[in-house]
Amino acid sequence: MINRPVRIALQLQPQHLDYQTIRRTAAEAEDLGVDVIFNWDHFYPLSGDPVGMHFECWTMLGAWAEATTRVEIGALVTCNSYRNPELLADMARTVDHVSDGRLILGIGSGWFEKDYQEYGYEFGTAGGRLDDLAAALPRIESRLGKLNPPPTRKIPVLIGGGGERKTLRLVARHADIWHGFGDPDTVARKVEILHRHCTEVGRDPAEIELSTGVRGAPAELGGPLRALGVSLFTVGVGGPDPDLGPLRAWIAWRDAENGH
Repeated sequence: MINRPVRIALQLQPQHLDYQTIRRTAAEAEDLGVDVIFNWDHFYPLSGDPVGMHFECWTMLGAWAEATTRVEIGALVTCNSYRNPELLADMARTVDHVSDGRLILGIGSGWFEKDYQEYGYEFGTAGGRLDDLAAALPRIESRLGKLNPPPTRKIPVLIGGGGERKTLRLVARHADIWHGFGDPDTVARKVEILHRHCTEVGRDPAEIELSTGVRGAPAELGGPLRALGVSLFTVGVGGPDPDLGPLRAWIAWRDAENGH
């Protein structure tokens, strides 16, 4: 199962932080050697003061594309409901060029009802939002193939979510990276189901990088998740006082695992 080098990501959550702190934290993470910096696609904080400071996802990614030089960048994850699929493809292509080919197109079906209510999107049902995502992914792929100039590379598509019947089937069909959550037992079950979907759609599961969010020490979680094939480990940090101590620990573990 272990066939990819370990990579470490930071999800820099754009809540309860001024932009100067966000930019400074992203720069520090890049200097520390992180592989990927993600934000998220919400309009309000997910914790703390529900109307606290918050910034929009994709305009921030455009700024990060200029402010960073090495790390990959992306949303963990873009909400499919908030943008027309063709527009999203064009946005992704543009940030891909601005960043010299460092964008990961993270996408999911959406879930945070306050965003929908406040910004005038139809919330609908979880199943309906997943159906919308299923319809959007081929449109995104088609538009990326029509744009002039085209993307600098095949932009990696990351699909986030653990739904066993619909989401993981979409991962099998469309994703280069699957991002999930949970303890090793939960991840093991999801990986097994993902492999079954890959068999059904004729996809080699080895083509899909496995990613997970980690809330704990690498000594505790790294080995068990690595044994399941996980290679991208994401540490989350937000405001008001972002602490990169856990990120440093995961980077040190990565370097030991990769023999650096």
